[in-house]
Amino acid sequence: MTKVSSPKAVAASLTDYWSPRIVGEVDDAFIKVAKVLGTLCWHSHDDEDELFLVLKGHLRIELENAEAVELDEGEMFVVPKGVRHNPVAADECHILLIERKSTLHTGTVVTDKTRSLAEQLGSV
Repeated sequence: MTKVSSPKAVAASLTDYWSPRIVGEVDDAFIKVAKVLGTLCWHSHDDEDELFLVLKGHLRIELENAEAVELDEGEMFVVPKGVRHNPVAADECHILLIERKSTLHTGTVVTDKTRSLAEQLGSV
């Protein structure tokens, strides 16, 4: 079965910030999109890398014990497993994420912005 989708269009249609939606799967990874604004939280994923690709806007990823990474539209960065990081968007930003299916949204940190897998599988 084939299905064409537009991650940019799905991200633009989202109404909640920091609430990723799963738009596809590749082997043991989910492809997610999100609309973000402000700060998420400091967290890490002990056993999983996390890919960020900016679809629209600008994203800063603060990294513990390292300089922050600045991403503009079309740029991507992989946060290595175990690295504490904090995504920040001064203005609205749309992102695409690729993460293993086992990756928890905010690692072991739980905040009011943390979304369960069931919430991320919600309709778009």
